[in-house]
Amino acid sequence: MKTKNLPQEIKELIKSVKEDGGEVLAVYEEPYGSNIQLFVKLPLQMVEPTPYQRDLSNPHVERLKLVIETIGRFLDPIILVRVGEKKYWTPNGNHRREALARCGKEWITGILIPDLSVAYQILALNTEKAHNLKEKSLEVIRMYRSLMETDENKKEIEYSFQLEEACLITLGITYEKEPKFAGGAYHSLLKRIDDFLDIPMKEAYVEREKRSQILQEVDEIVRDIVIKLKERGITHPFVKNFVVSKCNPLGRKRKTELGYEEAMQKFKENLTSMDVSSITATELMREGIEEEFD
Repeated sequence: MKTKNLPQEIKELIKSVKEDGGEVLAVYEEPYGSNIQLFVKLPLQMVEPTPYQRDLSNPHVERLKLVIETIGRFLDPIILVRVGEKKYWTPNGNHRREALARCGKEWITGILIPDLSVAYQILALNTEKAHNLKEKSLEVIRMYRSLMETDENKKEIEYSFQLEEACLITLGITYEKEPKFAGGAYHSLLKRIDDFLDIPMKEAYVEREKRSQILQEVDEIVRDIVIKLKERGITHPFVKNFVVSKCNPLGRKRKTELGYEEAMQKFKENLTSMDVSSITATELMREGIEEEFD
């Protein structure tokens, strides 16, 4: 692609990469939206993960390291955005970056995007390792705070694409407070009652903390019921999911007109009135909870 016809911002980005000590290997238009991107080679020490990403998985890094060493090539360029002099973030390549570093290399190749907002699209971009619910929720709440610092008056609902599911925000706050929280049991319900808020981020965050507190209160009641069932010898690994499913205020309905607080209050009432002594292991198995909570 002829550099003389490039937009000024792209020319300046090329210049910055070179001044940073990197190399621009190619300038091209990506095939979907014809957006101009740079294929670059950068010193590894300049590349960092976005600050709100999940923690590294050491086993996954070691597997990637083994693959790179076995095939003798680094084949998957990471996505990059430039955030300052000699400083680049990768929203989806931290495991590959770390694996290459452990291979003793000093350079990495990547696709440099001249749009900082890409750094907030990590959930859609991530192709390295599937997130579990806890990892995804923690990434979302870290991203949420970063977005809130950028513009606390922008409405939460305006970031629905970046944040993916509204309930992940509430779950993220909960996981931070209780690292061993078993959020998977509640995910199906929360997806139906926890919507993105049409209010500024700063106000929305206060509401999110309130919703997290309500969720923790519900979980405390559920844990007490689980303990009582286990004392009766019902030790099925899905016993918690069974309790949540049985007391779910929405039943198996996929849509509801109940708001978050109303649904959770009804949930509490159902849990409180649950007759633990009448539950049998046979009933638990018959519910088919493995299908309800995937």
